[in-house]
Amino acid sequence: MSATLPEGGPNGRPDGSLEERLRALGEQRYHHRHPFNLRMHEGTLTPDELRRWILNRFHYQRHIPVKDALILARLGTRELRRSWIRRIHDHDGPPALDGPADTARGEAPRSEGGIERWLRLGEAAGLDRDLLLSGEGVLPGVRMAVDGYVNFCRNATVLEAVASSLTELFAPDLMATRIAAWERHYPWVEPEGLRYFQVRVGQGRRDSGEAMDLVRAWCGSRADEERVLAAFTFKCEVLWSLLDAVEFAGRTGAEVRDAG
Repeated sequence: MSATLPEGGPNGRPDGSLEERLRALGEQRYHHRHPFNLRMHEGTLTPDELRRWILNRFHYQRHIPVKDALILARLGTRELRRSWIRRIHDHDGPPALDGPADTARGEAPRSEGGIERWLRLGEAAGLDRDLLLSGEGVLPGVRMAVDGYVNFCRNATVLEAVASSLTELFAPDLMATRIAAWERHYPWVEPEGLRYFQVRVGQGRRDSGEAMDLVRAWCGSRADEERVLAAFTFKCEVLWSLLDAVEFAGRTGAEVRDAG
């Protein structure tokens, strides 16, 4: 299915009704309520638990531009593709227009994205970036959750794939909570490591607003709205399952090798 914005814009139903239902559903199902996230923000995670989460969450982070590329390929106008490709640049880093930086001479990288910032978060918490990039130690449950999400964006309708990204409606508040919690409870993590969360506050608000506009415009029936809600619920379950795997691994004594 290739998507374009319809000529008439949003359909006749009230704009706020679908978003209100999404927000009510998110309050119940989004992973801000998961016990692992609650413990993180209360400051009760051990260093090993925090590192385990960073390592496994990176497997999800590195697949975000993959799922966005799958969505991008199905957007029917160049205007939509130009808008959506920014999400890939946000994570992979924008293209360097004037050539690569000469890091041997001390030049800073000219293109940086969320994946690089997450690698720096790992380093700030004592993890080796080569370990993160290797994928060693990623839990089977995390791999299954991420594969399920990528395949959903590949096989579902473009409306459903875009709708699954609407968990971003809740991400900015979660990021703000996380920044404050880490600054207060985990001072051993170098401050530079929090840059990923700081940047995502603004990006999440922008991305969720754009996706919400598309979903409103594409919903032509009550059945479409139900598909949006189901896709959103599926994505909440992906995020929740990822944390389930990380939480359970702690009970079985799984450890993460740090940079030392």
